[in-house]
Amino acid sequence: MLHFWGECVIETSERPNRRNFLRISLLGSGALLVGFDKVSGSARNLNDGSDPFQGGKQLGTVDFAGESRSPLDTLLGADLDGRLLSDLSKLTPENSIPPTERFYVRTLASRLLAGERGWQIRMGGLVEKPGPLAIEDLKRNAKPAGLHLMECSGNARATRFGMLSVADWGGVPISAVLQGCKPKLRATRVMVSGFDSYSGSSATSVPGADWVFTLEQLKASKAFLATEMNGQPLSKDHGAPVRMVVPGWYGCTCIKWVNAITFVDENAPSTSQMQEFAARTHQQGVPKLAKDYRPATIDQAAMPIRVEKWLVEGRIRYRVVGILWGGSRLVKELGIRFNPEEDYVRVDYFSQTANDPWSFWSHAWTPKAAGTYLVRLRVTDPAVETKRLDSGYYVRSVEVTEV
Repeated sequence: MLHFWGECVIETSERPNRRNFLRISLLGSGALLVGFDKVSGSARNLNDGSDPFQGGKQLGTVDFAGESRSPLDTLLGADLDGRLLSDLSKLTPENSIPPTERFYVRTLASRLLAGERGWQIRMGGLVEKPGPLAIEDLKRNAKPAGLHLMECSGNARATRFGMLSVADWGGVPISAVLQGCKPKLRATRVMVSGFDSYSGSSATSVPGADWVFTLEQLKASKAFLATEMNGQPLSKDHGAPVRMVVPGWYGCTCIKWVNAITFVDENAPSTSQMQEFAARTHQQGVPKLAKDYRPATIDQAAMPIRVEKWLVEGRIRYRVVGILWGGSRLVKELGIRFNPEEDYVRVDYFSQTANDPWSFWSHAWTPKAAGTYLVRLRVTDPAVETKRLDSGYYVRSVEVTEV
């Protein structure tokens, strides 16, 4: 479908749907092979083809230790300090997409934010014909954009690693909005801006919601202006009436409440948001010019989301269930260890079919003794970049009291 706005042509196309991802998730976890509907995590062992938990009974789960006790799936705070941490332990391959109300929130909508009636995106900067793009035009041309993961660059132990979610999005590719706008020759970059005015000061963040991209970055990432989330219009806290989604990039680049798109040149300064998140997006220092920023892409990462306690043939056994996400290369093998003095062993059941959104894995574990264990994952392929994973960023601790 085509729609003309001034000199701009909006083109849209279909994306993979939720049903396809469900099948991929189930196949990747081995769930279809072991009767996943009867258990909460995948269980087939690649080494001998058997299910080590067959005939067993799940007794419960073991909490991760040494992490924040902030409540999960609950809105807390307000404005720039507003948060919702998603409870990833509830995920399974058959329920792999959290409902919208459990999708993480980094900043709540401002009390000063008006409704969507009359909302426009100011298209300007180094273009021949600046002008407004009405929200009605975007909504009229919105098409399924597919399932995409979003991770806050500040997702960490302090947030219980709960600033990570997946949604089924709908919207318009930003390249379709930009391509017919007749940018001037000097216009090599685009700054996407969002409403960011608040009635009070923040204890955790700096006002300013803008990120500068090259035209090629927006095209290569298949960035889009989202107006729908999980089949419904965006909610205010998730950026209504329109937010930017940049697949494979950290959430700080996915500007909410988009109200301006500005063409700029090579000498455009970095924005306050780019400077605030420079360290968390792995920049070298805090560059003053936008062109000196590396793409804020998410490296391949993996972590456990749940440790299940089972009774199998009179013995206590544990199953570690986790997710793998990010990067641009598929991973063929994933390693796991439970303490620094141990060697990594191959994860029992794992298969990755896409980098976005996430893939599931599971591993059968029998601790030798009660005590504290540090669960750490490793990608064995040296060609796959894993900065955070290599640093131990996603290590999680568990206290085992019964073996």
